[in-house]
Amino acid sequence: MADENIYSQNLTLDEIVFENRNKEYGAYDIRHQYPRLLTKSFIIGTGLFLVTALSPFIYMTIKNMNAEPPKVVNSELMEIIEEDPIIEQPKEEEPPPPPPPVEEEKIEIIQNVVPEPVKAPKVETPPPPISEQLKTTTGLENQKGVVAPAYTPPPPPPSTGTKASTAEVKPQVSDTQIYNEVEQNAEFPGGINAFRNKFQNSFDGSAMNGDEGAVKSEITFVVERDGSITDIKANGKNSDFNAEAVRTIKSIKNKWTPGKINGQSVRLRFRFPVSMNFEG
Repeated sequence: MADENIYSQNLTLDEIVFENRNKEYGAYDIRHQYPRLLTKSFIIGTGLFLVTALSPFIYMTIKNMNAEPPKVVNSELMEIIEEDPIIEQPKEEEPPPPPPPVEEEKIEIIQNVVPEPVKAPKVETPPPPISEQLKTTTGLENQKGVVAPAYTPPPPPPSTGTKASTAEVKPQVSDTQIYNEVEQNAEFPGGINAFRNKFQNSFDGSAMNGDEGAVKSEITFVVERDGSITDIKANGKNSDFNAEAVRTIKSIKNKWTPGKINGQSVRLRFRFPVSMNFEG
């Protein structure tokens, strides 16, 4: 019995493990061929890795071997010979057509013909009859004679120049000047009271502290020729009230009837004094 448990030194580990077992079973064959398969797999894997790693290098080496030799280009500057400029021959200009003949104005010559003087026939007034001559009295008595009509000078000849215009010359009206006084003042639709009511209804009192008391300001703006309002300013001591007053005027979108001079619409500066009382 003691001899059966003693193994020979030439036995492998697989033979010791599969002693007294069926060695034809697949497990013994796999364990027996495992070192050889492992070595074979390592060699094949290492070869594939080397081929993959060296493939780009091999490809570039083959490409460089098959590449055409580089062409050497001589880059030395060469003298450039300029060609003679082409001079165009001037074209012969055709002579301009002759001007049309100018017809001479026919001047009618009127000869000054002095008419021959014709003697007017002498009118002989027959003397009054002797009976009439005897009726006249000579001496110191005043006698009524024939009164000659008063001489009236003839009217002056009509003037050949321009007739003096008697129409009234109206001053020229400017479209850009801002007037302070006009013939027809600008009007808000419904009158100034309607404008004042719109101002009071649109004024936001929350912009004020409420303890200012009586606040006064004069608001000026320009009523344009189309009835719109521009250049709105408020001149007062309270800046908050001035700012809210300007905002309120801008919020009123109704257009005015513009002021007029000589019937023409002009730009007019309108003044709108405002006074409000704010009590806490």
